[in-house]
Amino acid sequence: MKIALVGYGKMGKAIEEIAVAKGHEISFKIQKENKALIHEILPSNTDVAIEFTNPEAAFDNIKTLLNNGVAVVSGSTGWTQNLEQAKALVAPNHTAFLWASNFSIGVNLFFELNQYLAQLMQAYPQYQPSLTEIHHTQKLDAPSGTAVSLASAILEAYPNLKSWALKSNATAEQLSIEAIRQDPAPGTHSILYHSAIDDIEIIHTAHSRLGFAQGAVLAAAFIQGKKGNFNMKDVLFS
Repeated sequence: MKIALVGYGKMGKAIEEIAVAKGHEISFKIQKENKALIHEILPSNTDVAIEFTNPEAAFDNIKTLLNNGVAVVSGSTGWTQNLEQAKALVAPNHTAFLWASNFSIGVNLFFELNQYLAQLMQAYPQYQPSLTEIHHTQKLDAPSGTAVSLASAILEAYPNLKSWALKSNATAEQLSIEAIRQDPAPGTHSILYHSAIDDIEIIHTAHSRLGFAQGAVLAAAFIQGKKGNFNMKDVLFS
């Protein structure tokens, strides 16, 4: 498989390491210094583009790639107000798109556990849910995309909670998310159900970026040759 790396920071380099070890070829390495080359990424030279950039650049990158007919796997967060627009580009360009807030296999299993636990706990109003996420200081968005995905599943189970908010601003009708930035911290997410009598807590802690990189390469292999919009549930559970 020929993979274009759009975003060649720490995550891009980790993806390259995993991809090359699996026998894949890197067709492009796009970063700020050569960002114009993204327009040269085409189905004739690339099977899948893996996009890990920043909230400001992600949507334009994805739009360019999809309009060129290139299949895209994206793990960029903080831009999802435009996610539905990106998905709408897939069918007319006869290509494939997979976005995930987190590609770690462990985190995606954690998503399933979180959803089940929220459905179980909502029947017991004495327990108050809250989230905490910890990431390195270079992470630009807060809360993390993973935390927002976790929060969305909890909000679906708790009709009395209207939305999520950062801890400093959360009201009684909002799910509190505490976003901590400290180094080194590849990523920790915890969901706490607190009551006056006891606490129930589930935690996922990443030890390195390799889990995310492995999942991104797995997702790229999954969408290669396919058409349509996909997610990590399709990759892991279909």
